[in-house]
Amino acid sequence: MIRIIDYGMGNLRSVQKALERLGYASEITSDPDSVANADRIVLPGVGAFGDAMVKLSSLNLIEPIKNHVLRGRPFLGICLGLQLLFDESEENGIHQGLSLLRGRVISFQPNLGIKVPHMGWNALRVVRPCPLFAEVPSGAFVYFVHSFYAVPGRREIVAAEADYPTPFAAAIHSENVFATQFHPEKSQEVGLRILRNFVERC
Repeated sequence: MIRIIDYGMGNLRSVQKALERLGYASEITSDPDSVANADRIVLPGVGAFGDAMVKLSSLNLIEPIKNHVLRGRPFLGICLGLQLLFDESEENGIHQGLSLLRGRVISFQPNLGIKVPHMGWNALRVVRPCPLFAEVPSGAFVYFVHSFYAVPGRREIVAAEADYPTPFAAAIHSENVFATQFHPEKSQEVGLRILRNFVERC
């Protein structure tokens, strides 16, 4: 069973509807036991990093998420769900993350002549082989909404980049952990292909 983690921060139903359109059953849950027994979990998220960690902790979801990853089961983080994987974020102060991946989350700088948040369609540049992007051409457009982005401690876990205006990590792949800074559930046919790949290839 695919379980979509509900911690009160994210458009969960959009993710579930996208999976349903592809023919996959999924469950939205905030129950730690359900997360612990999932075959695959999806951690979406929209909002502030620190608030998200507080909510995950209050719902006793941190341990089952970490155990799921450490047991080698497939994990997909979306947007804030990607950022939470890392050690810390500078959003509204310094906040500790799940520390499943080394690195930190930093802000886009509006003094570079860009609008913050980064919102809208942007080209995806696949930089290394990743099952998430099977049959997805490099240069495909996907949908972003974010003011912060992850800077991984290990360059080799970056699977895809986008430019705003300089390159940033648009997707991460480390063993059984997959994560996208963009929203596949809002990225039309390209996003549906990525979700299908997560279920069938990852």
